[in-house]
Amino acid sequence: MASLGRTFRLLRLLPAELQTSHVKPALNLRAPISSRSFSTEELPDGTFKASDLEVTLTPPHKLQAKPDVGNLIFGRTFTDHMFTVEWDKKTQWGNPQIKPMGNLPIHPAAKVLHYAIELFEGMKAYRGVDGRIRLFRPDLNMKRLLRGARRAMLPTFDPNEFIGCIKKIVKLEQEWIPHSETSSLYIRPTFIGTDPSLGVALSNNAMLYVILCPVGPYFATGFKPVSLYADPQYVRAWPGGCGDQKLGSNYGPTVFVQKTAEARGQQQVLWLYGEDHQLTEVGTMNIFFVVKNDNGERELITPPLNGLILPGVTRFSVLDLCREWKELKITERTITMKEVKQLVKENRLLEMFGAGTACIVCPVSSITYLGEKIEIPTAEQENPVYMKVLNTLSDIYYGKLNHPWGVLVD
Repeated sequence: MASLGRTFRLLRLLPAELQTSHVKPALNLRAPISSRSFSTEELPDGTFKASDLEVTLTPPHKLQAKPDVGNLIFGRTFTDHMFTVEWDKKTQWGNPQIKPMGNLPIHPAAKVLHYAIELFEGMKAYRGVDGRIRLFRPDLNMKRLLRGARRAMLPTFDPNEFIGCIKKIVKLEQEWIPHSETSSLYIRPTFIGTDPSLGVALSNNAMLYVILCPVGPYFATGFKPVSLYADPQYVRAWPGGCGDQKLGSNYGPTVFVQKTAEARGQQQVLWLYGEDHQLTEVGTMNIFFVVKNDNGERELITPPLNGLILPGVTRFSVLDLCREWKELKITERTITMKEVKQLVKENRLLEMFGAGTACIVCPVSSITYLGEKIEIPTAEQENPVYMKVLNTLSDIYYGKLNHPWGVLVD
């Protein structure tokens, strides 16, 4: 009964649309997180506090040498410290800790290992041209993390306190942030159910942790247009599922399809859905199209937040920037492969690109679909939209453009 009570308390925190089996785009992820204190009703599982952070430093003789920025491979090199905080149903949140990077002490029966009760976020810290360290819109990551936690029935916490903890570990590890305008420090918050018991049920124990790694370009080929493999027999997400949450269980099954694409000579997977072959995402990125519409206008199209795609922080930022520029008509709607083929045939598909935290922006050169290679003239455009987006976001990341999205760490 106690577990049921916690379930109902968590469900009451959700908008009505999120209490149903079909997740709709009701949550306003753009709205900033308030700096006020959160009430007990809003945080039924309590919260940890950045002011309670306990720091244990790695001994000097165990500190690693910093890697050569030119040889960085995404997700392979980690910093000297990590952040952890644990939750128990009886005692709620413990004190947060920064400690030497190391293995996690979890039981072999932990629910994360058997039932994939786990979610994560992807953030970055940037060293600006002014020498100051910045995060990018961390409030949106926190909202998405809490939304995913509710879907996985993991405990709540005050997002401002977590941002405070992240700032502290980033500041401690700031020497790991590359002195480069093409590199950054990747931040991976991860939330797992650690209850040491078998059985598909709520996890009565949880751990929230953060690891960091310096990163260069996401794709091994560098910043070049990528080729896509689109096969409708493979589906990433479906209505009523959890494809719009950043759960680890959404990603593991995609590895097989990615390797299938590579074996056929393509670099990324274009995920389709439904009998009409709707385009949803590219690899782990949201997707955008620049077209010349029926009225002769340039129009930016991206799939809607209908439960099939992740509400990406970079996606929101691309849309916000383009709305601010007022150079394009902006539309969030379904687009199918039939429409893409027709637009290409009529020379009205100008650009196609993916967007996400890891890659920022990634132009697309072609789609291989049902045995046909469809060429996309993204790289042929003069002053393309994707490049303006990339340059503007980069200027915010690295402090060239003073913008409220760039949140100072110090």
